[in-house]
Amino acid sequence: MEDLSWLYSDWKTLFSTLCSTVLIYLAVIIFTRINGLRTFAKMSSFDFAITIAIGSLIGSTMLSEGQSVTNGTFGLGLLIGLQAIVAFARKRSTFLENLISNKPVLLMKGSQIHYDTLTAYRITESDLLAKLREANVTQFDQVLAAILETTGDISVLHRGSDQKAILSDEILKYVTKS
Repeated sequence: MEDLSWLYSDWKTLFSTLCSTVLIYLAVIIFTRINGLRTFAKMSSFDFAITIAIGSLIGSTMLSEGQSVTNGTFGLGLLIGLQAIVAFARKRSTFLENLISNKPVLLMKGSQIHYDTLTAYRITESDLLAKLREANVTQFDQVLAAILETTGDISVLHRGSDQKAILSDEILKYVTKS
């Protein structure tokens, strides 16, 4: 007969998972309260990568029998602490900011699509058009700018019913205009 042990667990394993989950959940709450809202922010690709690593660590602590809650909590604290240190250092050093963070990139200015930039950043025209539709753009002349943000998201700035809206240069202050 086929081994079906992957399909069920004994009560001891379930109780261990319950305890690990509750304890790591409490640790997440405590560390988030200490570190603040930035803990799970997607402000940069670095933050996003740390958030994924934290999720992986939490999952392995909750479900791996060989992973102790103490080790998981320690690793969680280290990741969040390192994130806080790097965020602090980035605020103080332009060099570190440039080394660690990506720059947002202009994909579209007005109705002009920058195809060379799309190609350079491996964004397809259909990806861009999907984001324009999500932003309720119905005509290219409504677009003020489309920007590939540091997180990989595409922001679309557009005119609403006010066709006189203009794009402030300050909004594009740190955006690479390729």
